[in-house]
Amino acid sequence: MLKLVGRTEELAQLDSLIARIGQSVGPSVVDVTGDAGIGKSRLLGELCAKAARGGMTVLRGRATEFERHTPFQAFTDAFADIDVHDLVKNGAGDDTAAAFTEAAPVVRGVSHTASGAPGAADRFGAYRAVARLLARLASSSGDRGLLVALDDLHWADPGSLELLDHLVRHPVSGRVLLVVARRDRQTPTSLTAALTRGIDSGVVLPMELSPLPERESLTEFAAGLPPGDAAELFAASEGNPLYLLSLLHAYRSGAPLPGAATAARHGDLVGVPSGLRALLLDELTPLSAPERRTVDTVAVLGDHATSAMLASSTGYPGRELDGFIGALMQRDLLRPAPGGRWALRHPVLRALVYGNTAAHERAGIHRRAADELARSGASAAERAHHVERSLTGWDPAAARVLTEAADQLGHTAPATAAHLLDVVLELLPDAPEHVRQRGELTLARARALGVCGHLRESRDLLHRVINSACADDPSLRADAIAQCAVMERHLGHSPEATALLRRELSRSPGPSPGQAVSLGLALGMSALLTVAYPAVRDELARTLDLARTHGDRTGEAAALALCALGEAYEGETATALRFAGEAAQLADGLTDPSLTELCESLVWLSWAETMLERYTDAERHADRGLAIARRSGQLYLLPHLLMSRAYVHLNTCRLPSALQSADEAESIARGIGDSELLTFTLSFAPLIVLAACPLGDARAMAVAEEAVATAGASDSWWASLAWCILGHTALVNGDAHRAEEAVLRAGGGTHLHRVQPSLRPAQLELLVATALAGGRLDEAESWAARATEEAGRLGLGGQRAAALRASAALAEHRGDVGTAMRLLDQAAREYTTMGAALWEAYTLLRTVALAQSSGDHAGAAAMWQRAHRLASDGGARLLVDLAEMIRPQEADGDRGQEVPPELALLTAREREIAGLVAEGLSNHAIADGLHLSRRTVETHLTAIYRKSGIPSRSALASLVTRTAVSGAARAGSA
Repeated sequence: MLKLVGRTEELAQLDSLIARIGQSVGPSVVDVTGDAGIGKSRLLGELCAKAARGGMTVLRGRATEFERHTPFQAFTDAFADIDVHDLVKNGAGDDTAAAFTEAAPVVRGVSHTASGAPGAADRFGAYRAVARLLARLASSSGDRGLLVALDDLHWADPGSLELLDHLVRHPVSGRVLLVVARRDRQTPTSLTAALTRGIDSGVVLPMELSPLPERESLTEFAAGLPPGDAAELFAASEGNPLYLLSLLHAYRSGAPLPGAATAARHGDLVGVPSGLRALLLDELTPLSAPERRTVDTVAVLGDHATSAMLASSTGYPGRELDGFIGALMQRDLLRPAPGGRWALRHPVLRALVYGNTAAHERAGIHRRAADELARSGASAAERAHHVERSLTGWDPAAARVLTEAADQLGHTAPATAAHLLDVVLELLPDAPEHVRQRGELTLARARALGVCGHLRESRDLLHRVINSACADDPSLRADAIAQCAVMERHLGHSPEATALLRRELSRSPGPSPGQAVSLGLALGMSALLTVAYPAVRDELARTLDLARTHGDRTGEAAALALCALGEAYEGETATALRFAGEAAQLADGLTDPSLTELCESLVWLSWAETMLERYTDAERHADRGLAIARRSGQLYLLPHLLMSRAYVHLNTCRLPSALQSADEAESIARGIGDSELLTFTLSFAPLIVLAACPLGDARAMAVAEEAVATAGASDSWWASLAWCILGHTALVNGDAHRAEEAVLRAGGGTHLHRVQPSLRPAQLELLVATALAGGRLDEAESWAARATEEAGRLGLGGQRAAALRASAALAEHRGDVGTAMRLLDQAAREYTTMGAALWEAYTLLRTVALAQSSGDHAGAAAMWQRAHRLASDGGARLLVDLAEMIRPQEADGDRGQEVPPELALLTAREREIAGLVAEGLSNHAIADGLHLSRRTVETHLTAIYRKSGIPSRSALASLVTRTAVSGAARAGSA
């Protein structure tokens, strides 16, 4: 191999990065850019060799020009030489094997992409699985780490680009360095944007390769040439090593110097000078016809260029073919590649050979390759590339293969699916007998485009279906309208979606009952997004009746769930609870396949239950919806379900899992490219980030700012919510004025009519705090009274607690500490009853501060211990930090404490265990601390519940804590 010339500085920089990978600071991705032939691949090769010699695990892959619609091709190539069985045998562990299985759609290529490996049925699940796999591979290398080098990324398929974007936004943990190489001017905009964002965040290190230095290059490559000729050749190459080596080769082969040098200066559209093209192709002139045919076939087959496939495609017997391959290797035209493949020595050479192979011959090679893959049992997705490139006109059999491949790839590689359907549509004859087929294919392509984020293009295709000859097909038309309404909603055009659906429902003759139910549900959702549920309440009631009349249990469950969500949003709690209960009973009795077509009903149900503070049911239905949506590829539902789960975990103080769900939801929303969906995910995220991060951390505010910026002028309910949560985040950060301004903007003024009614008391509590901060006592009293009134109407424990805290803030402001503590105690009980551990801990900490100020150190200590335990166990770093700031003095004892009747019959050991439960300790921790078996602790707890009549662990903890507080208060007064 030739010596690497002129890249000492770049190699030193890369060596330094490798030495520091896995540290908390510094880039984890290197972006190598430069013109064709400048030496990007050579630099990557040298880096990979050095890393391997140093003991690192090295994965190297390359994107290819003629496989730009093969899903995840660059990453699949990188993983080609990894044998999971060898890794496990060498001590990598079964978890590495499991990671391989989850990431199979990427690491094993289109065959696994099409089949959908367990655990990674959606493309974003596969991306996370790849990140986990990379982390596993890095950890299995000890302290050496993992290097992933991806070349020619300007040719990467959409799936590889999206995965790379994911890895830039979510760097792999551990000692992993990702190095990518690309031609800047040929790079897709999406990749450039992703890498630029990474540069801004410090994740990506840009490295642009400049031309080689003249003296060093000529010393290494042009030794023995006349200095003047060598200098002229270098000038013609402009410091590009590939061009220089080609010119030197031509010069030494007898080409006249002026001709070679002058020809190299004439460029063309693909970046390869025409003179250089001639020089490279001239290498093929001496080849025999069979050798040239072999070279052409290798160029066309690409990743399928195995010896067996070459024999099938060329028709040459194995022994003859081996001879031709050997001769081509001697000329350094062919080189062995991973996986038993053959490849031309450079991608530029492959591109030139492919382009200069006669079109009919290229199509023939692709056709024979497709036929051979079909005989070997390959899936339609594996054959699609060759089938597409073999087409010269309409071919029904080929169209069936491409359509089947698009269906297989729809979940994991929707951009490729959309491309394949476009190929079929372009060739489909414009004849009456193909009208329905064209409509179905267009509908499928619109669906694929919508999934991969091309919302406007999807919407425009659906308009075409609705206004075409397909309009006479009621079923096709209704499906197109329902899908178009979804696209309009995601584009922020809910009024247009509502109008479209109303018009279709009013047609005469109208849609079939099944379609009418589907359209009615879509209408209800469109209206709810624009905070106009009351306007469609009657139509949803008719939709529910229609579903019941025709025995459509799935449609009935969906209508009930949507009604529950609408009523819950409006604060009609009793009605919402009735609808939610009926919907849950129906949904729980349906199988997953029955719910697949209306999986969105589980979105509506889980969110309705979340708003109604039925957290266990909400989480259960969200998890079921997630499983169904992943299996069926309904990715646009995942952010809604993930954020429902995240919000439940926030309230129940499980911050690490809440963050994980919110992060996944954000990744999917960004990948889909839907601003409405992104606003939705970001609107809840600041509260989660705020609670999970240390006090004073600015990340939550940054997320809140992005949420309102993304919402723009949207009138969706979550746009209003984004402003409300910005207000809460600002208040925690000490900016009362901005907090008040944000909530009033969300509500459209002091009447707050645009604020979600079922959450209005919580926003009114904030306004009480901001009014008190501004010294406006009358205003604060007005807000507090309104909060109490609205919370009473709602009948929701969390909102009652918010109103109680608002009144407590007023009492504290007046100096009435006793009343404030009583109100806060009532609020904490509400949260204990509903299982909202985060807000219980927060409320207890508010009470601790008051107890300390009144000299009630024992009571403060009891409440502080429980709040601190809840917060620390749940990962609520903000509350932990707040707790440490107000850590109370230890009580002098339990003097004056009276035992309530519920605890009077307990033994000393049972009281001791009850006290530890109140501190938030688990059974296992109690057993360890008291040197008991876990079974003994459980036996004591059973006795405690039986003797006291207390129904739950949380109720026991609350009672013991209140007992300590009241006892301490009496001791202090004595």
